Amino acid sequence: YFGLDPDSQEKSVYQLFQGIGVESGIPASEILHKTRVDGLQLMPSSTALATLDRQLGTQEGKGLVMASALTQLEGEFDYALLDCPPLLGILMVNALAACEHLLLPVQTEFLAIKGLERMMRTLKMIRRARRNIFEYTIVPTMFDRRTRAAFDSLKSLREQYPTELWESVIPIDTKFREASKQGLPLSIMLPSSRGAKAYEALLTSLLRGRDKPPLKQVNS
Repeated sequence: YFGLDPDSQEKSVYQLFQGIGVESGIPASEILHKTRVDGLQLMPSSTALATLDRQLGTQEGKGLVMASALTQLEGEFDYALLDCPPLLGILMVNALAACEHLLLPVQTEFLAIKGLERMMRTLKMIRRARRNIFEYTIVPTMFDRRTRAAFDSLKSLREQYPTELWESVIPIDTKFREASKQGLPLSIMLPSSRGAKAYEALLTSLLRGRDKPPLKQVNS
């Protein structure tokens, strides 16, 4: 978390949800934390977020909390990245309501692909309900070129999602763990690593609005 321990922070995203329907709710700007990375600020989560689905129940407006928070910060940042669990709960609904482009990371293994199929059915329903349809990109991750299973999984993804799938992959790289331990992005700790270069290519592809990144396609 860029050197921050989310559970040690006095204010987190959890406070935004506590302010639903309250005029004096906490402003989004008060939750922002500076990080060790220049130009990057963070809204930390909290383990308390796991209780939201039970707490809020049918509370009106619970799905638009993050969209409202980002509206408050409009013009202060170039991009906002929302990270949420792969479960259809309040947090994912908030992310889908607020996003302009959805990234779907999927491990290149059989069970992950089965989970993606269920997710895609849910996304189709949500997209039909939204006024502004968001784009989405499926990103193959944890690709291990040493295994046949990884190539078979990638082939299956290409066959099922030919237009939605990013054409390259994020490889397995042990340097990710080292960077996490240091509290730094891999792109800063070791920019020449395979993982950092792969994410740089993904980012370049997204910013250019292109489907094909400047990386050689992975073939068996």
